[in-house]
Amino acid sequence: MTKKGINAKIDISQKPPVERILRPFQEFTKLEASGGILLFLFTIVALVWANSPWSDSYFNLWQTKLKIGIGGFLLDKPLILWINDGLMAMFFFVVGLEIKREMLVGELSSPKQAALPIAAAIGGMIVPALLYVALNAGKPGAPGWGIPMATDIAFALGALAILGKRVPIALKVFLVSLAIVDDIGAVLVIAFFYTSHIYWSNLLIGAGFLIALMFANRAGVRHPLVYAILGIGGLWLAFLLSGVHATIAGVLSALTIPASTRIGRDEFLEKSRYLLGEFDKAGENDKSVLTSKQQRKAAEALEKATELIQTPLQRLEHDLHPWVTFGVMPIFALSNAGVTFDGSLAKLFTNPVTLGIVLGLVFGKQIGITLFSWLAVRVGIATLPSGVNWLKIYGVGWLAGIGFTMSLFIAGLAFDNVETLSIAKLGILTASLIAGVGGWMILRKTGT
Repeated sequence: MTKKGINAKIDISQKPPVERILRPFQEFTKLEASGGILLFLFTIVALVWANSPWSDSYFNLWQTKLKIGIGGFLLDKPLILWINDGLMAMFFFVVGLEIKREMLVGELSSPKQAALPIAAAIGGMIVPALLYVALNAGKPGAPGWGIPMATDIAFALGALAILGKRVPIALKVFLVSLAIVDDIGAVLVIAFFYTSHIYWSNLLIGAGFLIALMFANRAGVRHPLVYAILGIGGLWLAFLLSGVHATIAGVLSALTIPASTRIGRDEFLEKSRYLLGEFDKAGENDKSVLTSKQQRKAAEALEKATELIQTPLQRLEHDLHPWVTFGVMPIFALSNAGVTFDGSLAKLFTNPVTLGIVLGLVFGKQIGITLFSWLAVRVGIATLPSGVNWLKIYGVGWLAGIGFTMSLFIAGLAFDNVETLSIAKLGILTASLIAGVGGWMILRKTGT
């Protein structure tokens, strides 16, 4: 064995258990941080394109009609809606997988662990919404109260990634947990408050497919194709035609994905050792696996055992997360972030909608998160994580004001008027920039 191989083995063996446990979380945050950088680049492209001499091509592209259908059934929607109703359903599906994982084995799996991020998220939703309502109650912009409630986890983790070792891992865990609770709140807000006229017959059909998904889970069905057919071909389509936003189907179908392994740890180890032994014995006289039928059988059986020890939930989350992070979200940003800066900027920034979003995301988030976190610790239902102080919590409160993806999504549901939607987008982009820079500067000065 080479010196490099020996060192690699020593390094792995010397890692403490807590580091091995946190490794999946660290991989997740690295992926999100990279996605945040890509989101930023696509946002810049959208803004430059929308304000260039070719701006007409930008807006016309997203209004291009795309027809999909079989026989007499036809869905005819502009490209922007296929992205927001279709691709974003995949985003919400992954969000649903993350929510289920966190509630089963993550930071939300026990009341003691979950108390602080839940309290922080509740404060980070209530206070921004109240600030927005205070400025827009009874006005045309009133429906946008849900916009400043959201947090964009990719951008927020991207800002933390730039800070490197200045940020303890416990603070990153707190931010991710807070953002996931925030996502739960956003999903509920969309489901109950941003739903158009409901067609109950289609909703009942959707309920039937949801029951079928739950039955498949209980029956032990693990193949993703079954859940894809029932979830996309059934649940998503029924919700799309029901008036309840189709992305909710993504979350609901995610919650039905099995989260248990087919075989246990001991059985997996026993099978693996036996199969590796068979593989070794079968290859004693063969120079290549290609020439050994027994080795191929052993390898295939080992692959099957590896699948059985993994949960479908973890496997799907692992496989889909890069597609969502590096595909769906950048496309969403490119198609939704384009705002034209025509007219008086002073007039735009004195608009109640813009002001409500900026005040909600920049000030409402930091106040709500810090205050509700302090109250939770004060009454004894939560404690501060090791290595985290109140200044760090306050800095995270600023970063949580980066609304972007979910805020843009809710804005599209809240406003039909193009002018009002553009004003809302301007407020979201401005607030997200201020919150991101402010949070980064605060956490940069807190040290390790």
